Amino acid sequence: MTIRAIAQIGEPVLRQPAREVSAEELSTAEFQGFIDDLIATMRHAKGAGLAANQVFEPVQVCAIEVADNPRYPYKPNIPLTVLINPKLEPLGDDTFENYEGCLSVPNLRGVVRRHAQLRVRALDRDGQPLDFEVRGISAGTFQHEVDHLWGKLFVDRVEDPTTLCTWDLFHQYYEAAVRERVKQVVERWGA
Repeated sequence: MTIRAIAQIGEPVLRQPAREVSAEELSTAEFQGFIDDLIATMRHAKGAGLAANQVFEPVQVCAIEVADNPRYPYKPNIPLTVLINPKLEPLGDDTFENYEGCLSVPNLRGVVRRHAQLRVRALDRDGQPLDFEVRGISAGTFQHEVDHLWGKLFVDRVEDPTTLCTWDLFHQYYEAAVRERVKQVVERWGA
């Protein structure tokens, strides 16, 4: 496995919609090795997720995992999930505000509105269909990663630019309130 470089805001690949992955390509040892690299890079950077175009490969693949992540100590755990060619469908009109950061936008956080409940359809890394629902804070994580595959960054979805702040100032001024908001979201919609 190789730890790959993570594209930073301004890199054209981050604004490029990713192409679909064919079943033939997915089954190759080379592509499976790429998925291993994507996961290793996400874990090394302590990310909650990582999309392929964040490591300079514009293909529709993302990995998501939250396991007592020190960057996001308030986020509910999500088991390792690899999505190939994902499609998200909002379930209902409920939304919530989520303070987000990104490995491709280092040292910056901001408030983004996300759907509270989603249906997720994709293939797993073995080409098997996935079809499940995700709610609350975890739904926000899935939307953030799939946005990358369409060339969108969380900063594009920030409605109020006065919510933008550095990581240090987030911890100093806003994290306590965010922890409380996360509890409320989890109580209402689940993880």
